[in-house]
Amino acid sequence: MKSIALAENFAPGLEPALSTTMPSRRFLRAYLSEAKYESLRMLRSPGFTVPFLTLPVALYLLFGVVLFGTELAKDSKAALFVFMGFAVFGVMGPGLFGFGVTLAMEREQGLMKLKRALPVPPAASLLAKMLMSMLFVTMVMITMLAAAPIGHLHFTAGQELALLICGVAGCLPFCALGLFIGSAASAKGAPAFVNLLYLPMIYLSGILFPLPASMHWIVLASPAYHLAQATRAAMWTASEGAPAVHVAVLAAATLIFTALAVRRLQQAG
Repeated sequence: MKSIALAENFAPGLEPALSTTMPSRRFLRAYLSEAKYESLRMLRSPGFTVPFLTLPVALYLLFGVVLFGTELAKDSKAALFVFMGFAVFGVMGPGLFGFGVTLAMEREQGLMKLKRALPVPPAASLLAKMLMSMLFVTMVMITMLAAAPIGHLHFTAGQELALLICGVAGCLPFCALGLFIGSAASAKGAPAFVNLLYLPMIYLSGILFPLPASMHWIVLASPAYHLAQATRAAMWTASEGAPAVHVAVLAAATLIFTALAVRRLQQAG
């Protein structure tokens, strides 16, 4: 299958014949192939794989077991708070950096324009990055659950499944934020913009340590806070606010930033 762009340049009269619909099986295979190679590409990148797969569980073991394990063993609520904080921390990174930095680099190098000229579905590249982020989050959640008993936490099978589902689905708002940054920032500026969002969100969302009551309004603007509370509710543990509100905020953030990013990419051509 030749691209329509090439047909217009070299044989305009052939455009109707080349614009046939791709068979559904081939269409699905194109998406899966793109997701496969995007995941392999990032898995083979130590600068991406090592921090996002090892830091959450390593920091949890350091703070939740080595430094404060004795105290947390006596306080199950505090132990769960620490665990959930680092679990949400592990959800944030793959989507923000996987979209924000790599998309900006691909735009600047002209790879986005090249992919649009290839006979692949137009959304395959973005969907591949989303599936790659979900794969990384799945691995993070599995390692966190494996470390939970060391931190004196024991979950039921239903709670483990709820954590896994919420973690994988919860990466979508961060994918959308990363997509927006990647659609607007340059390759050199994208890492700085992602970190300007990533680091304050970690410390000002209340997921790693509680903020004073006077600063509680700040956490309400953070998707990380809403993801932590929605996940706690799904696991049938104590949470703040209504679960439906947390889900609505996460969904709204996903839709709004995705729409802004798509509009920006369309304007950029």
